Amino acid sequence: MKDFILPDADFGTPASKSKTTVTLVIDGTSVTVPEGTSVMRASAEAGIKVPRLCATDSIEAFGSCRLCLVEIEGRRGTPASCTTPVAEGMVVHTQTGKLARLRRGVMELYISDHPLDCLTCAANGDCELQDMAGAVGLREVRYQPGENHFATRCNGEENPRYTPKDTSNPYFTYDPAKCIVCSRCVRACEEVQGTFALTIEGRGFDSRVASGAGQDFLSSDCVSCGACVQACPTATLQENAIIDMGQPDHSVVTTCAYCGVGCSFRAEMKGDTLVRMVPWKQGKANRGHSCVKGRFAYGYASHADRILNPMIRERIEDPWREVNWDEAMTFTATRLRRIQDQHGPGSIGGITSSRCTNEETYLVQKLIRQVFGNNNVDTCARVCHSPTGYGLKTTFGTSAGTQDFDSIAQTDVVIVIGANPTDGHPVFASRLKKRLRAGARLIVIDPRRIDLVRSPHVQAAHHLALTPGTNVAVLTALAHVIVTEGLADEDFIRSRCDWDGFQDWAAFVADDRHSPEATALLTGVPAAELRAAARLFATGGNGAIYYGLGVTEHSQGSTTVMAIANLAMATGNIGRPGVGVNPLRGQNNVQGACDMGSFPHELPGYRHVQDDATRAIFENLWGVTLSNEPGLRIPNMLDAAVEGTFRGLYVQGEDILQSDPNTKHVAAGLAAMDCVIVHDLFLNETANYAHVFLPGSSFLEKDGTFTNAERRINRVRRVMAPKNGYADWEVTQMLARAMGAGWHYAHPSQVMDEISATTPSFSNVSYELLEREGSVQWPCNDAAPAGTPVMHVDGFVRGKGNFVVTEYVPTDERTGPRFPLLLTTGRILSQYNVGAQTRRTENVVWHDEDVLEIHPHDAEQRGIRDGGWVRLASRSGETTLRAKITDRVAPGVVYTTFHHPDTQANVITTDYSDWATNCPEYKVTAVQISPSNGPSDWQKDYAEQAARARRILPAAE
Repeated sequence: MKDFILPDADFGTPASKSKTTVTLVIDGTSVTVPEGTSVMRASAEAGIKVPRLCATDSIEAFGSCRLCLVEIEGRRGTPASCTTPVAEGMVVHTQTGKLARLRRGVMELYISDHPLDCLTCAANGDCELQDMAGAVGLREVRYQPGENHFATRCNGEENPRYTPKDTSNPYFTYDPAKCIVCSRCVRACEEVQGTFALTIEGRGFDSRVASGAGQDFLSSDCVSCGACVQACPTATLQENAIIDMGQPDHSVVTTCAYCGVGCSFRAEMKGDTLVRMVPWKQGKANRGHSCVKGRFAYGYASHADRILNPMIRERIEDPWREVNWDEAMTFTATRLRRIQDQHGPGSIGGITSSRCTNEETYLVQKLIRQVFGNNNVDTCARVCHSPTGYGLKTTFGTSAGTQDFDSIAQTDVVIVIGANPTDGHPVFASRLKKRLRAGARLIVIDPRRIDLVRSPHVQAAHHLALTPGTNVAVLTALAHVIVTEGLADEDFIRSRCDWDGFQDWAAFVADDRHSPEATALLTGVPAAELRAAARLFATGGNGAIYYGLGVTEHSQGSTTVMAIANLAMATGNIGRPGVGVNPLRGQNNVQGACDMGSFPHELPGYRHVQDDATRAIFENLWGVTLSNEPGLRIPNMLDAAVEGTFRGLYVQGEDILQSDPNTKHVAAGLAAMDCVIVHDLFLNETANYAHVFLPGSSFLEKDGTFTNAERRINRVRRVMAPKNGYADWEVTQMLARAMGAGWHYAHPSQVMDEISATTPSFSNVSYELLEREGSVQWPCNDAAPAGTPVMHVDGFVRGKGNFVVTEYVPTDERTGPRFPLLLTTGRILSQYNVGAQTRRTENVVWHDEDVLEIHPHDAEQRGIRDGGWVRLASRSGETTLRAKITDRVAPGVVYTTFHHPDTQANVITTDYSDWATNCPEYKVTAVQISPSNGPSDWQKDYAEQAARARRILPAAE
């Protein structure tokens, strides 16, 4: 989908959802549109352009610019077409002499207070004001220069109405001199983003857009999503890239490589240089919206830190030596085969990436199974969402969420548990907030007061601020209320679920020990608040549950997912729009990494390696006999490395030293190996212990697909040539060939053809289908040739829904006199995962270090001041970081992020993990806090070791 810059069609006002149609006549043309459609949109759909400035179809009609006037037979005056709904038999005229005079007069007024520097303006060639002046035939401005907002001096004195440009935001500039006060930016901030950061200050001629009371954009509540920039019809709000480089000349539609929302963008180019990313209106996940990361934080792809040549070294103490690709592959293959000759076929393995494409992930697991000859494959997807796979497969029969994101528009009650959408999944959060402003109710279950609990025009009906680690107890208490008060949907349960299983579960949750009163002391949630939340969810209409890593990254992560599924089935909230169980995936292709067989016990499509029929499919295609023994997970690989039996590891696009728990143990395991291969964009933390570095390619430099949190398979399209010479799938293929495999893929579409031939849920997926449909949601097969937006409509994949008894089992990680506080972790809006990408963009202006949130009571007890250094210690290790005193966290709970390697928050976390999947328990760590003078000795030693490990010999050497 490569084209010259053809803007997305803009119909002026949003589409009507009415199923009743109306027929009218516009300029002699008969037009039939849904009832409630504006005259402006009806005209646009008929190919008739009505001039406009304040209207755009991403926001509601406003009717302020008076440029879109029309005449309607039988009506007096000249109504605004944007605010006038169509009516049966209406006859509209958009072009008359009277309208032409009125429109030219309106344009004269706009131009009289606007600088006429069009030739040097950054919006030249992409300015709606300029376009409308031409459309109405403006040839002169009769008004003489007088009071204005654009001249720095007026009548020889400083102009009191002139306001200088605001260049505080690193990504865009606000120039008040060019503002026409159309309010599109203000309305986009309110209606699309939901932040309400902008307003119109002043009255009449003194009206201007403001980002707060005397604040610039950077210090205001603006979240830099870009909605205001996209809505602006002039150069008032303009991307700095456009100011610096000028207008792009062609574009490619691709998919964002940050979170699991999977936003579609037009990458707008000038030659082979990326000028800007514009959210694509036809993108079914984001519907034309974006966040600061997807819209602006792509500069890492051309950052000076990128490594573009392969490098090798004999020992990790040696400096790196640049080599060509042939030498790198020969070195790598020789080492890996030598290890297997000495220690057996199971002595090496690999890790797939949730940031790489489906095709690349499929090839890595194929490399390990076909070429390495074992099942020692794991992925960061297990480290975050493997309990989702286990829990939903056990209860529903499939390992993925049930809805599409459009479903949120039909939701009446939302539970958000263990997720912070405004920071982790901001585009989905904007859609959720829009629904909440329209009347839906919200229940937040989280130890921390996230923004959704209370923010402009959004407030949760209930915030269940539970003690970290008690998710299962809270969910069981909610179920207790629903069952004992007769609120369960018996008709749904009898027809769709296993009735005997339900009765066993109902008897379990009805036990008095699970009542809100009995669990209040354990969970910290007041019984009355919990009862009210349960009643609201059971009786409030369509109920949807959205959850994140605060559910899965616990010792009872899988149990919690099953408890969520139980709650949805008990209330009948499965199988239709507006309901469902929806995991919010942390990275762009977490879902795809799971789908592609990245687990040591599962082949692509979640089929166990011990299933003979499944293995036969791949054996016949690959020409090898596959092992039926599940392989090693990452913790098992590290344990075996320390023991001396696991010696080689290929890591594609992951940084396990920073992202996995118990950093010291990870470092010990990596240091014990004979060959660690890191395949990435940058020398990340794991590369400190690597012997081979294979440079990777960014999402802008490859073709492929990502699968987002709603199971949507989206195309990733190559925007520019790989800076390292090869896309990641080609690098993996070169390694396979160096080790003797006869791979001959010429394009990722051929890999997708192999995936569809071997994986039932992908059986109808092809690049041709994706080009035609834009995207599809699996399962996509003969039963659902265009994909499946909503799962389990007529029945569960497993047949009958399976209620599972979810006994609460406390974590082994306990507080005590030495470690009396509980640490939980999460993310922040401007940064992403371990920060390797976002730390190399201007996003650091918002978050340049990890900080520790601590309640004022706990801080006062320990003599900690806001902004001061604190020592954070656990049974696993210690680090230091600055304190942020806030009541977002409850007494006894502290919180931090893990985006910066200087902090190494995971040196604190423990080896405890989910009982079913080994997903680490990041969210509950017993800690102590005390004042500190700065970085710890461990941090200093780590920084010195990292600096030594990153030495690169000059090319001549």
